[in-house]
Amino acid sequence: MRAGKKPAAAKESKAELSYELLRSRILDGTYGPGYRLVMDQLARETGVSTIPLREAVRRLQSDGLVEVVRNIGARVAAFDSTQVEHALNILARLEGYATAISAPLMKPRHLEASREINQRMAEALEEFDPASFTALNRKFHFSIYEHCPDEHLCVLLESQWARLDHMRRSTFTYVPGRARRSVAEHDQMLDLIAMGADAAEIERVACAHKIATADALHNAHVTPQQPAAR
Repeated sequence: MRAGKKPAAAKESKAELSYELLRSRILDGTYGPGYRLVMDQLARETGVSTIPLREAVRRLQSDGLVEVVRNIGARVAAFDSTQVEHALNILARLEGYATAISAPLMKPRHLEASREINQRMAEALEEFDPASFTALNRKFHFSIYEHCPDEHLCVLLESQWARLDHMRRSTFTYVPGRARRSVAEHDQMLDLIAMGADAAEIERVACAHKIATADALHNAHVTPQQPAAR
């Protein structure tokens, strides 16, 4: 190795750390929709050189979290309600299939763990906090997906959920009535899995569950880029 040349692993590590840092700041709202990602400024803020930061921004663009606009440059992506509805409909198909193929691999103890999360969601309805409820909702669905045997599908689900987390912050802020129905639909899904229902029926119900959220947003005529209750 020539003197002064950094190992490839070190470069990859900085790029990965930069990606995770920028991604977390986008998802937690530190860098909100439309925020310009200026390399020199980011380098000063993070203490990381511009090369790994540029690579991180390219990855975030592939994830759909960053967009490059002519005469502006890279900025945090902004979305309208129609894009959120489209994303939810795509996720519905992924979730339906993932739930169906996860079902046979879920043992009674796994189902019980999912039911406990859903029970916490039901209890959270009493003093409703949309952001906390949304976090539990994510936890519930991933308690099913963790049994999914298709690793590529799991990566797609994680990517789509992250993109939607950025898009909507908390759907239940805009359509709070959807929360109670969502808990009931979770129970229905778990009941079907517990009784060993046909995979096609499980897929249909899981897909319909997510589409119902998209429909609720559409019918409410909301724009999920409005500030959400945190």
